[in-house]
Amino acid sequence: MGGLSMDQAFVQAPEHRSKAALAEAAGIPVIDISPLADGDEASVEALAAEVGKASREWGFFVVVRHGVPDDTMARALEAQRAFFAMTPEQKAAVRRDEAAPLGYYESEHTKNVRDWKEVFDLIPREPPPPAAVADGELVFQNKWPQDLPGFREALEEYAKAMEQLALNLMELIARSLGLRPDRLKGFFKDDQTTFIRLNHYPPCPSPDLALGVGRHKDAGALTVLYQDDVGGLDVRRRSDGEWVRVRPVPDSFIINVGDIIQVWSNDSGAMIEPLEELVSDENPPRYEAYNWGEFFSTRKNSNFKKLAVENVQIAHFRKDLKSIA
Repeated sequence: MGGLSMDQAFVQAPEHRSKAALAEAAGIPVIDISPLADGDEASVEALAAEVGKASREWGFFVVVRHGVPDDTMARALEAQRAFFAMTPEQKAAVRRDEAAPLGYYESEHTKNVRDWKEVFDLIPREPPPPAAVADGELVFQNKWPQDLPGFREALEEYAKAMEQLALNLMELIARSLGLRPDRLKGFFKDDQTTFIRLNHYPPCPSPDLALGVGRHKDAGALTVLYQDDVGGLDVRRRSDGEWVRVRPVPDSFIINVGDIIQVWSNDSGAMIEPLEELVSDENPPRYEAYNWGEFFSTRKNSNFKKLAVENVQIAHFRKDLKSIA
């Protein structure tokens, strides 16, 4: 991976290292979401209930018959393989930095420990170039490799398909919360922070010490993850707190319900806060409102270096309702 060598920065604390033998997760919901395209209202409501149950009980689920064309997936996967097979110098030409956080990167940190991976980030909706950039302002402009024909086109096609899939899932989640179907879609207009990430986890010389990506919760609304047949995705089971491995399901996506959904739903914008329809005197807000732009920037900056404290989490905004009462 570009001359990367194992050192102390990659070493996980003993309690967070991968176990030699890990049980395969059983019972993870696998949901066929094709009824959403058929348009039958009763079927869609039943599907929304299934998604809601999986979100509450697991926090994630697997979707099949999702409507993403096979050719779109195949072109994106081939583009990904071709990019990470490039020379370190070619990848470095589109390397990201703290001011411009899109492109290639091989030195990301999770929970203040360096990950054994390399990534490429892009956004599906690129804003016009800014006329001027203030100190500390992030510039979101995609960086495309110049000597990889078809790469940009394949990923732009894939990004559009992922955006549509995510919006479909947001409709189902809104329905499951008793909200109107388009209630959550309005938060995802042109000025948003949706991004696409390509991940590559090369062979590691010390897999007993390092992880491809450390334990974490996703800060956004939804994560749509394609898992190839290599596997290796571990999740923490809510019932007993044990880490279990997710078996790859062909032609599927793993959907992780992120922190923003948790806050919006009140545990059932610029400012993220529980939705007014889901709070009442009997069910008061469980979270303080927080500024998503500041939260997002802080989380992005923590990817570049080890910090003296834990990076910001939504748990930091959770109210102590007992003390308030």
